[in-house]
Amino acid sequence: MWAVVGLGNPGRTYLRTRHNAGFLLVKRAAKNWDARLRKKAYSSKIAYVDRGGEKLLLALPQTSMNLAGMAVKHIIDSGGVPLENLVVAYDDLDIPLGEIRVRREGSAGTHRGMMSIIQELNDSKFPRIRIGIGPLPPDTEATDYVLTPFGEEQLPLFEKGLARAEEALHCILRGEIETAMNLFNQRVRAQPDG
Repeated sequence: MWAVVGLGNPGRTYLRTRHNAGFLLVKRAAKNWDARLRKKAYSSKIAYVDRGGEKLLLALPQTSMNLAGMAVKHIIDSGGVPLENLVVAYDDLDIPLGEIRVRREGSAGTHRGMMSIIQELNDSKFPRIRIGIGPLPPDTEATDYVLTPFGEEQLPLFEKGLARAEEALHCILRGEIETAMNLFNQRVRAQPDG
């Protein structure tokens, strides 16, 4: 069994903000798999998908972003998901808008949601898809920037990034994370993992 967790902040206020890129990827995948993220379990909104006889859990933690690790730990402890089959999708300011980066494992960098997950799991060895929302404009606080919606002119690039992220997710779920990394990391400028 696999679990795909999108990070974001629950509530209408944050619906289309940059910080909810992970939520938006999981919602996109759910729509394309004809699944509804309505059931509540593991402190999350969830949906189950049957992909060729293999069960897949889609989850949107309903904690605040900074406490996402509690929901993810609940999924791992109670949901029958091995850690290597956990895929976490989240926003990243260090990656340009429209681009993504796939990692097999790694640090949280400055992302508080990922910090919470790694702290709760006491492990960082799980796949992740980092969705570019950068760069941070000059003289702008990161906290303010990530909690604002995309501008109209940014949406086409963001949608391109989400489409790439969904393709990468399909690769990962087929057990082809190396392929995903080779295909989707090549356009992203070299940066330290985080």
